[in-house]
Amino acid sequence: MRTTCEKASFRFLAVSHVVWHGLSYVVSHVASFAVRFALSRIGLTCYLNSVRTAIYAGSFDPITRGHEDLVMRSLEFVDRLVVAVATNVAKQPLFSADERVKLIRAALNDESRIDVRQFSGLLVDFAREAGARLLIRGLRAVSDFEYEYQMALMNRHLSPGLETVFMVPSLDTTYISASLVREVARFGGEVSDLVHPAVAAALHAKYPSKPKHG
Repeated sequence: MRTTCEKASFRFLAVSHVVWHGLSYVVSHVASFAVRFALSRIGLTCYLNSVRTAIYAGSFDPITRGHEDLVMRSLEFVDRLVVAVATNVAKQPLFSADERVKLIRAALNDESRIDVRQFSGLLVDFAREAGARLLIRGLRAVSDFEYEYQMALMNRHLSPGLETVFMVPSLDTTYISASLVREVARFGGEVSDLVHPAVAAALHAKYPSKPKHG
């Protein structure tokens, strides 16, 4: 016959054994989850570092066929392109930032490799946040170069690892600019060859056709 103390000791050891195995099970699963989580983060970081990401920034008020041309050609040498819509408080845009984002997505047919986002502040800070190392800039004329050259040098000064790639438009879109498109639309001109149909419809809504007097 076991004494009371022996029985109590036996029960204590049994309970301790169960508790120990329970704790071991919990700890092992927590540790396993932590390891898997850490590996997933490392894998995501490695993936992002291996993807060539570029930023094409502008006001896009509105997006034109010239913009579309540069975007699609950029995808020939980058894996991911962020179209960054600038929210410049110093300007009075025709379309709001949300409208411009919506029109860009419509014009680019929601291409999976393109991410359309708004940004404010320094472009180098946005590029760092987006994980981009390339800036895409379009040059329609020689007169654009001096300003773009200065901006490229300043961006490199602020972020030495950020490179600027200058692209010239296709010959049939060289003359197209957002400001000219707005001007043509304002006076009732035809813009269907200059912008995506969704953009043309949005312009017509902003500038209803004026009745002609005979």
